[in-house]
Amino acid sequence: MGAQEVREGFVRLYGAEPEGVWAAPGRVNLIGEHTDYNDGFVMPFALPHTAVAAVSRRTDGVLRLHSADLDAGVAELRLDELAPESDGSWTAYPAGVVWALREAGHPVTGADVHLASTVPSGAGLSSSAALEVVVALALNDLFALGLPGWQLARLCQRAENVYVGAPTGIMDQTASACCESGHALFLDTRDLSQKQIPLDLAAEGLRLLVVDTQVTHAHSGGEYGKRRAGCEKGAALLGVDALRDIAYADLDAALARLGDEEEVRRLVRHVVTEDQRVEQVVALLESGGDTRAVGPVLTAGHASLRDDFRVSCPELDLVVDTALAHGALGARMTGGGFGGSAIVLAEATDVEALTKAVEAAFAAAGLKAPRVFEAVPSAGARRLS
Repeated sequence: MGAQEVREGFVRLYGAEPEGVWAAPGRVNLIGEHTDYNDGFVMPFALPHTAVAAVSRRTDGVLRLHSADLDAGVAELRLDELAPESDGSWTAYPAGVVWALREAGHPVTGADVHLASTVPSGAGLSSSAALEVVVALALNDLFALGLPGWQLARLCQRAENVYVGAPTGIMDQTASACCESGHALFLDTRDLSQKQIPLDLAAEGLRLLVVDTQVTHAHSGGEYGKRRAGCEKGAALLGVDALRDIAYADLDAALARLGDEEEVRRLVRHVVTEDQRVEQVVALLESGGDTRAVGPVLTAGHASLRDDFRVSCPELDLVVDTALAHGALGARMTGGGFGGSAIVLAEATDVEALTKAVEAAFAAAGLKAPRVFEAVPSAGARRLS
């Protein structure tokens, strides 16, 4: 749904023109999974799929929320009654942003909000972060808060962690707020330092496909939290602030120190090697060499997520195995795992055959047909009108 349709929907709902329309994208993570809450490195880029919001200010302490994508009416909330983990519906995401802004001392006095999104929900493509960031950006502009993108991302992460109750890292919100068209974002999640890395796959005759398995997941579920707690335990046992502090060269020694803590050993091994893989991909792209060399790094990342971190699933493995068997340069699951999407790096000339092979494999397994589309590095959050 475009800006004009969202604007018209706002007028029908609230009886007046909105003060503006904003958009924030979903993201796909090229490499660097489950490293963000370990103070590590990630490399996402923004998708063309966006959450769009038409918004106007209120001064009476009321927040009105409506989604064009859901069969539900306008939700009306009072700002002074917003409380963490009090809302189990979709409204927790935008309401949580308002709560986080006010908790940080920013003078948000209410708003009317109408939302629509083309970011696939539950696909590991950060639909919730897009929803948070678009509301945060709109309120930042309307209330003249003057917050930069990275700070909006921090507040949105706090909304998701504390208000929604999902223990996610900072990557998703930062990608939505800060990515640039034609680039991947090399992000150090410890200090939020950023570097835009040019990524023009089409110029090299390549494509990056997203394969949405249509198996849904929920980050607020227990498995994600268990992985995070296990990583924190590993850092504590190794005497470091975060697993990011274990150098790749010191990994074997660190694993030996963990003794019979086999589950923790696996988690530590994934995080340390995944940080190394992010740095490998950055070096390959910055060197101006053949981007095809990124493929095996992606595949190695999937093996680590599958075998060490254990967040893959049969459907994701089927995508990766089928794509590699039919000539893909590399493939891996992307996002938090337990469903969602995989990415496939391929020659442009192989895309049609690869897509058909994956669809056939899903059909043969009796699975719902996957959704396949090309991922093009796109613009981050912005005002549309």
